Amino acid sequence: MQEIILIKCGELALKGLNRSTFESVLMKNIRRAVSPIGPIKVKSAQSTISIEPQTDEFDIEAAIERTAKIFGIAAFSRACVARKSMDDILQRVSEYDKLGLEGAKTFKVEAKRSDKKFPLKSPEICALAGEALLERYPHLTVDVHNPDVIVNVEIRDYAAYIHGRQLVGAGGMPVGTSGRAALLISGGIDSPVAGYMMAKRGVQLTAVHFASPPYTSERALMKVKSLLERVSEYAGSIGLFVVPFTEMQEAIRDKCPEEYSTLIMRRLMMKISSIIADKQNCDALITGESLGQVASQTMLALGCTDAAARKPVFRPLIGMDKEEIIAVSRKIDTFDISIEPYDDCCTVFTPRHPRTRPRLEDVIAAESAVDWDEMIENAVLNSEKTVIELQ
Repeated sequence: MQEIILIKCGELALKGLNRSTFESVLMKNIRRAVSPIGPIKVKSAQSTISIEPQTDEFDIEAAIERTAKIFGIAAFSRACVARKSMDDILQRVSEYDKLGLEGAKTFKVEAKRSDKKFPLKSPEICALAGEALLERYPHLTVDVHNPDVIVNVEIRDYAAYIHGRQLVGAGGMPVGTSGRAALLISGGIDSPVAGYMMAKRGVQLTAVHFASPPYTSERALMKVKSLLERVSEYAGSIGLFVVPFTEMQEAIRDKCPEEYSTLIMRRLMMKISSIIADKQNCDALITGESLGQVASQTMLALGCTDAAARKPVFRPLIGMDKEEIIAVSRKIDTFDISIEPYDDCCTVFTPRHPRTRPRLEDVIAAESAVDWDEMIENAVLNSEKTVIELQ
């Protein structure tokens, strides 16, 4: 019995004349995510995208797991394919065991006849399919108002499709339709969630991580790569730039006022990330900052940080509290990795009494104790790039 996955798009339906462009990117993303499982054909017809396995050995359960993480999909269904004859439709309805009817008490059939040349109308299709199901499952009764299971029969251009309930998709926009941005990622809870949320709005991610050996370990870097692997299940391929930051952090510690050290560090990260973003054709930076969460994330402190960036800075978590952020991190399976005890450079040389209401002119004056230009240039030149992608 041939099975496919039927996909319903979400916001793409609102894109008017540009819809085909967004749909094309979504289909490309579907191929990227699902084709490693086995050969597939991805088609679009009548406002629905289908994933059609090309071999009998195709693992459709694994394909469903991956489809659930593709942004731009509002809902999807595992469906059985039938010929466009009522006899074949009724046979498939009776045989298909993925409709969820075994444990149900009530059901109804809904029919959609996109091909108006089909000889029977929707009510007739529903009645005949309902009779076939009652014969196959005598414990069931029909409830047209509040059924346990809805069985769908769709008559389309080239075939008929039978499926049970729709599964909820990841929503959002297809990754790659909203430009590219550079994500400043640490090993904490917040930044992977920020990357996930911007990818959901169609942003292709490049990641920038600052490493300060020997103060940070190789395990801390492996932790960041593991986090990006989880994010890449939703966001696709992510280029990771690892920036050497030890020299700059030691210079901050030795030559700059302690109360401004975190702000100076964040400003240097913004300057370096802006340069990398330029080289990678990124139009914005992304951080995991949340207003008031720590001293460097007050409104005035964020203003001082932004002044060092040459790009717009997106902060998708800005109005969220920690519990809300943790809930998303659990959903995308990054939380347990984030709490592993391997420190990143943001926790190195933490000031005892950081300024929470800094003035930009004071921060710039404190920063000017060091000539940073050569160190910034060297940090960019010595950054190491790897690519994190779904296998």
